[in-house]
Amino acid sequence: MPRLRVLAYNVHGFRAGARRVAEAIAGERPDVAFLNEVDYLSLRLRRFSRLVGMRWVSGLRPWRPIPNAVLVRPPWRIIEHRLVRLPRSGKLVARGALVSVVGRAGNRVTAVAVHLGLSAPERRRHAEALTDLLAGRHPVVVGGDLNELPDGPAASWLAGRYWDAFAAAGSGEGHTFPAAAPRARIDYVFVSEGIRLERA
Repeated sequence: MPRLRVLAYNVHGFRAGARRVAEAIAGERPDVAFLNEVDYLSLRLRRFSRLVGMRWVSGLRPWRPIPNAVLVRPPWRIIEHRLVRLPRSGKLVARGALVSVVGRAGNRVTAVAVHLGLSAPERRRHAEALTDLLAGRHPVVVGGDLNELPDGPAASWLAGRYWDAFAAAGSGEGHTFPAAAPRARIDYVFVSEGIRLERA
């Protein structure tokens, strides 16, 4: 498989503006980007995708939108995608996984953007549902905001089934939250067998 550069980023509705978010990742030039909390009207997402030269799909739907997106940089392309809604607990915010198949020159990767909630028991249930959904698929890359530390129930569940890219190949502290002065890692990229990690 060709080299694949991946980024996960909670853009907080592009409150900083699509251009500033694009500038923040300009030097990274990801082939695949997993975005969380994209704007519900997708206007800033559209502008952002033009600025970074990537194509996108999202979980934005007229009914119960899930504001996750997967973007790819040519020559990678999105072959298929679907939004999978995760089981909802009471009045908690609806969550889902945007499951895409991306390809390049005959190579295929399942790329999944996910953003889990604030309830630990629900996060664990969603992590279990996600691994059930992806069972038998290889290779797989999952990226997004899990809203918990690496020893949390969902992160631990996923790390027991996939490689946590930063834990396996990361350098530095890897902190992602809070944005102004990061001191905790709550954003992740996980990869399945069939993908060799070089660095994170």
